[in-house]
Amino acid sequence: MSAFQGFPPETFAFLRGIVEHNDKAWFEENRGLYDVGYIGAGAAAVTELGPRLREISPEVQFAPKVNGSLSRIYRDVRFSKDKRPYKNHLDLWFWHGERRSWDCPGFWFSLTAERFYVGGGMYRFDKEELDSYRQSVINPRSGRALLAAVDAVKKAGPYEIGEKTRKLLPRGFEADEDRREYLLYEGLTTMIELPVEAARSADVIEICMQHFRATWPITKWLLDEVV
Repeated sequence: MSAFQGFPPETFAFLRGIVEHNDKAWFEENRGLYDVGYIGAGAAAVTELGPRLREISPEVQFAPKVNGSLSRIYRDVRFSKDKRPYKNHLDLWFWHGERRSWDCPGFWFSLTAERFYVGGGMYRFDKEELDSYRQSVINPRSGRALLAAVDAVKKAGPYEIGEKTRKLLPRGFEADEDRREYLLYEGLTTMIELPVEAARSADVIEICMQHFRATWPITKWLLDEVV
């Protein structure tokens, strides 16, 4: 039985409130909701999920704290027209490699007051990773392995394969028709939206693990062939 029994009412009260009152005054008045529902519940979920994820990938990294596996609530508004100071979602991240970055392969979890997503992969490639990815797509061996990984994920459930951002093939790259589409991707992720009630459930850890296992073939391919 999991020690983490689901996200508590304070989590959803905070996430609903920050949508309606995205300002410092409301945040400070409701810091107790933030401490319990965001920091406390998020850290507890990471503490439970991290060791379980090492059953899938022994090298996965996690830290049950803000700027570890728990994303900061504060938005970077320096270069944004949207000056709202706070995010309206709770994100958890479990990564591979020495740097804690959303730009490396990993497992992720995102929760708002109304929506709940889990998935894996790499959101975006840097220049070196993008070249490595494209070389792996056009290589017959690793390209076939990519197709097998995508097929395994799609057979496991209605998972969305993401980060197809280009309309035209990159110059100098060509692949067989069955792999050509993947040259239009500049990141590679897979995710599923779940009922938000699942995040409240005492079974949320097992639910997440089910989907992390199902999406693992794509993340594993990235680890094997790209980074």
